[in-house]
Amino acid sequence: MTAAADTTWTVPAADAAPLESIRFHGLQAGPKLLVLGAVHGNESCGPRAIARIIEDCRAGRLLITRGEVTFLPVTNPKAYRQNTREGDRNLNRDLRERLQPLDNEDRIGRRLCALLREHEVLLDVHSFRGEGEPFVFFGPEDNTGPLEPFRHGAAELALAACLGVPVAIHGWLDNYVQIIAARERLNLPPLAVTEGFGTTEFMRFAGGYGVTLECGQHDDPASVEIGYAAIRNTLAHLGLIDAPAPAPALAAVIQMTEVVICEAQGDRVAEGWKTGDRVPAGALLATRADGTAVTAPSDGFVIFPSATAKPGEPICHFGVASPRRPL
Repeated sequence: MTAAADTTWTVPAADAAPLESIRFHGLQAGPKLLVLGAVHGNESCGPRAIARIIEDCRAGRLLITRGEVTFLPVTNPKAYRQNTREGDRNLNRDLRERLQPLDNEDRIGRRLCALLREHEVLLDVHSFRGEGEPFVFFGPEDNTGPLEPFRHGAAELALAACLGVPVAIHGWLDNYVQIIAARERLNLPPLAVTEGFGTTEFMRFAGGYGVTLECGQHDDPASVEIGYAAIRNTLAHLGLIDAPAPAPALAAVIQMTEVVICEAQGDRVAEGWKTGDRVPAGALLATRADGTAVTAPSDGFVIFPSATAKPGEPICHFGVASPRRPL
């Protein structure tokens, strides 16, 4: 199939711009899917990929025959219009239904949480600043624990595996608890666990399941193609369109297990690492301001290396090969 012409999305020039969603209803029963773009405003691959899918649906190149799919191309209009990650703060942190919203992201959050509750499955399309392979974040195994109780672990992993990207990562909230403990140890302002909640965490809380797709670098045209293919794969995987189910594409599944925290100005990450890079036990991950080396505790992977981490923020995360695999 010939790719449609690239399309950008526009939003009104006002901080109170409404959220614009487009919904297609199949004529047979099926799941309810929500696809988000531009939760972070400088990540344009989501809106561009979603715009192409919408045009495909309107032109009849894609037919939603079952269930429903709702597209929200620009989830944060203020940040998208500014081409900044945030409007007033990070929408993908501390996402909840506030009774008294105080800022742009609070106001969006009230509407967004209601929309998440209406659906059963979420695909949230993002991109990232640094170099690295596209990857997908998914959540925990089925559990009844206090941190993130869940009952759709297998379905969520199967969704992550169908998107067409080579790497899947889980363990975000477990590592976030480590960040909270480190900040307490360093006598820094405390964080609540809810600060680690974004769109997928709220979707699981509301009874559904969802994944966060990281399509590649912000300005790489390939990120749009990856997002576009992933949305099509999701529609096929869930049976919303009549198309063969995509084969799992994962080459690596990583479990986040540890976080290296910036403890003082001058702590710095080792150069050259990218998310998903394999590292041997003993490899240099970071150097403290006093020259102390922080090394990999075992064979594993580097995740989210940051050259701009401030005290109390992660310099990088570390993960190991996960035993989890799609059924």
